[in-house]
Amino acid sequence: MYTTTVTVSGGTASHGRASGRARSDDGVLDLSLRMPAELGGDGQGTNPEQLFAAGFAACFHGALSLVARQAALDPSTISVDATVAFGRDPEDGGYLLRVDLVVSWPGTDPEIAAPLLEKADSLCPYARMAWRGTPTTITLAS
Repeated sequence: MYTTTVTVSGGTASHGRASGRARSDDGVLDLSLRMPAELGGDGQGTNPEQLFAAGFAACFHGALSLVARQAALDPSTISVDATVAFGRDPEDGGYLLRVDLVVSWPGTDPEIAAPLLEKADSLCPYARMAWRGTPTTITLAS
C-alpha cells in the first residue's frame, strides 16, 4: 500500500548511535540527528527515539480515530502521548526500547473508550510490531 525509504548518513557514530542527517526518498523529511543531552550529546537535533515516538503516536491516533468514527463518536479531541524510553536489557545487557501510550479523550466515558482502545491496538501497525515483532532483512549493498 505504501513504501518509503529514509537514508541516514554522515555524522559521528563512534558512540554507537547515529548522528548526521536523515532524509526520506521524497525529500520531505530532511533533518539533523543528534544524541540527546541525557546520553552525552548536544541535544541540538532530533533523535531516533523521538522519531519512533512520533510515528507510534501518529499511528495509534489514526487507528483510534478510525474506530471512534466507526462507533459514531467524535475523534476530534483525541490526543496520544507516546513515551519511548531507551535503556539496557537486564537479560543480555543489550539495548531495548519501552513504549508507553497515554490517550486523552475528554468527554468520553472510560467504559466506552476501553474496547475502542483495544481495537485500535489490534489495528495499529506500530502496536502490532511491538507485540509481534516485524519481519526485517539486512543486506549489504553491492
